[in-house]
Amino acid sequence: MPFKFAKRMSNLGRSEIREILKLTARPEVISFAGGLPAPELFPIEEIKDVTNSLLDEYGQQVLQYSTTEGFEPFREMIAKRMNDKFCTDVGASDITVLSGSQQALDFAGKMFIDEGDVVLLESPSYMGALNAFKPYGPKYIEIPMDEEGLIPEELEKVLKTTDRIKFLYLIPDFQNPTGRTLSLERRKKLMRIVTEYELPVIEDNPYGELRFVGERLPALKSMDPKGLVIYHGTFSKIFTPGLRLGWVAANPEILDRFVIIKQASDLHTSEFTQRIAYEYMKKYNIDDHVENIIKLYKKRREVIIKAMQEEFPPNVHFTRPEGGLFLWVTLPENVDGVKLLEKCLEENVAFVPGQSFYPNSSKKNTMRINFSNMNEDKISEGIKRLAKVMKAQM
Repeated sequence: MPFKFAKRMSNLGRSEIREILKLTARPEVISFAGGLPAPELFPIEEIKDVTNSLLDEYGQQVLQYSTTEGFEPFREMIAKRMNDKFCTDVGASDITVLSGSQQALDFAGKMFIDEGDVVLLESPSYMGALNAFKPYGPKYIEIPMDEEGLIPEELEKVLKTTDRIKFLYLIPDFQNPTGRTLSLERRKKLMRIVTEYELPVIEDNPYGELRFVGERLPALKSMDPKGLVIYHGTFSKIFTPGLRLGWVAANPEILDRFVIIKQASDLHTSEFTQRIAYEYMKKYNIDDHVENIIKLYKKRREVIIKAMQEEFPPNVHFTRPEGGLFLWVTLPENVDGVKLLEKCLEENVAFVPGQSFYPNSSKKNTMRINFSNMNEDKISEGIKRLAKVMKAQM
């Protein structure tokens, strides 16, 4: 049958790398490829407890249709956490609950991007954001990073010379894929530029609470006198990803459009899952739960860095993140990450080649490594296998 698909479908296709990574589902593969939280830390018994109580007391209500904005006491709780953790000043009316922060990215693309518009982002940037925006036909401009994160002066150069810029997308805390954090001084410089040019900013913060060392930094949203920052948050990394709970915090004009788009998309995020998270946080201490996550991930980070220092060739470099789930490896320029992955899969170890995180440039000699999902023994063994293949290829 001759289906006539929308033109935007021509912009989309299966990722070759994602197809390769299907092989990582094999149980014998040690995978550093995903961004998966440690499943052994999911609070299963506690969720059983609050779910049973919730159904007993509010069963008919939580299984019914609900408001698009989200359960108001839950939004109040989210606002308080944001204000306590990241120095913001938001209330429940500034927040809409979404079905994961990935939905927020899709909605932002739908809201802002006309074909040919310009989206600014860190170089490299989160693959999921690139995929979310791509159907709307943007042109990407990559802003260089260094160890302190995005370079504000490079951003200003682009702003002075480029038309049709719709927004800047960035992950200031423990960036995916590099693990880098935008320094406090850079945050201040960035927000001065953003304010001067009145540039909308999408601040994606899935990992901000997972800091292992150093002081937590204020959100860009806390330095935003003109309401330009659209803050994306999620419970996927600090609670469970399967409940698909995220949120957006923004000024009323932006938030109203998120609500309109959400009404057309899925009406509302499940009140049942919202109430599970809400009742859990009422009855149990989620900060204690997050602290347990931090302790485990900090240990795994130490194990993987030690293994890399011992096993990797000296001309292979990697970041040392202060938190989050990822670190970034830079190989000699003549090494192709995709070809290296193919050889690594023969040794039952996997990672994500770095070229997927660059929309324009082709930096093939990089890779993203996740350290949250594998236990310490598998981390050590996996790095040995990876190093063995590296040395053979180099």
